[in-house]
This record gives sequence, structure tokens and C-alpha cells, in this order.
Amino acid sequence: MAVGWTVAATADANRRTPRIPIPSNQLGCSICFSPITFIAARARTHCILGAMGTESLVLSGTHIRLEPLDGRHVNGLVVAAAADPSLYQWSPVPQGKVEASSYVNTVLAWRKAGSAVPFAIVRADDDVVIGSTRFWNLERWSWPEGHPRQGDHVLDACEIGYTWLTRSAIRTAANTEVKLLMLTHAFETWQMLRVCFHTDARNRRSRAALERIGGKFEGILRAHRIAADHTARDSARYSIVTAEWSAVKQRLTHLLGRE
Repeated sequence: MAVGWTVAATADANRRTPRIPIPSNQLGCSICFSPITFIAARARTHCILGAMGTESLVLSGTHIRLEPLDGRHVNGLVVAAAADPSLYQWSPVPQGKVEASSYVNTVLAWRKAGSAVPFAIVRADDDVVIGSTRFWNLERWSWPEGHPRQGDHVLDACEIGYTWLTRSAIRTAANTEVKLLMLTHAFETWQMLRVCFHTDARNRRSRAALERIGGKFEGILRAHRIAADHTARDSARYSIVTAEWSAVKQRLTHLLGRE
């Protein structure tokens, strides 16, 4: 999961200014930006996240609680992941304390850089860690001066991903409530315009779960990211936009009431 940075060897013929691609495992494609533009955009997103208080953000529901992921959750992640490792054929889930510590340290670096808001998924009735999830690929668009969305405390789109649950939480209300809490926060507190999801195209269980909650299938991104089996992964892309949120929220609330 370590983030790899590559400085492109090519340069503008006249100005000979090197260009840095945003890592494909963070944005889904390698789009080149000048170093100044990229660093400024990431710094602006980091400032926005700081103003939003994301490092202390807790989302609480009836069945689960999402709390900021940190080192105190390592042992809980180890136990949760060890219950049935075969579940994670298509997902990068840490096995053992060394991997779990690295997993947490990496995502904390992403949070510090302003590219992710990670959570531990904690069962409400006994405070047991049952998995993890995160907001990431946080996007701040360059709205023109005077536009209603032009401002310091606005994020426009994000991805919800790296979601996994322990065996005992599969097919329970946990995953539905995770999505309800995160989507509600994204659309109603952060005023996002779009939330997207990517999953390994071979992962039928994950794709069915996204379709079940109302995610719209957008297509397959070929050779999109490194897969859990270290191959070039084709990703199935789903999204929910502002205009769909009301219906999706009703659907999630209805599903949660049945579980």
C-alpha cells in the first residue's frame, strides 16, 4: 500500500520544467500536473480537511461507530482480519501485526497529506473492531471566482473505499450502516457532488453490494490499479451523485430497517 512517487523524465521543450504525475493508486489515472500546481492543490485540500476537523471525526450509528483510525486499532484489525482471510481474495487487507501496523502508518501518512480520511469500524454494543474503511481521492475543483462553490471549505467529490469487515459482520447491518453514515456525511455535511466506488471487476460480491445500495455502474477501467493478487486490476466503477442521494438514502434506510 505504500505510495510510490515517480518524477517523469520528459520535460517541456521550451521551459524544460519537469512534471509530476499524481499516483494512479490515488486518482485512478496518471494525470500530469506541474509540481507547483499539484503541491498547491494538495496543500489546499489538506487545509480544508483541517478546517473540517476530520482528524477527530466520529460517525455513530445504531450498530456501528466509525472512529479515526490510528495505532490503538492495530490489534483489533489483526483479530478482525484473521477470522477468515479467504474473504479478502480481491481486497488489500493486512494479515498479522506487522502488516496491520504498516497499513495504519500508511493511511495516517495519507491523512496527513490530505488525501484520505480513514476509519476503524467498531461494533457499537461491545467496542470490538470489525473492519476499516475510508474516504479518499478527495477532490477540490477549480471553480471560478464568485461561483457559489468557490471557497476554502468545500470539497466536490471523493471515493469511498478500502472497506472490509470481519467474517462475523458479513451480511449484517454493519456494511449498510457504514455506507449510510459515510454517504450522509459526504452529501449532507460536506455537500459533495459525487461519491464513487471502485472494486476489482472479478469481485462479484462487492459489485452486487454496490448495486444493492443504489450505486450506478459507470463501466470498467482497464488495468486500473494493482490488484490484491499483484496483477494489473480491471476496476468496476460505480458512483452516486447529488441528484440521486435522496432515493439512495431512502433505500439504505429501508434496508437497514430490515437487517
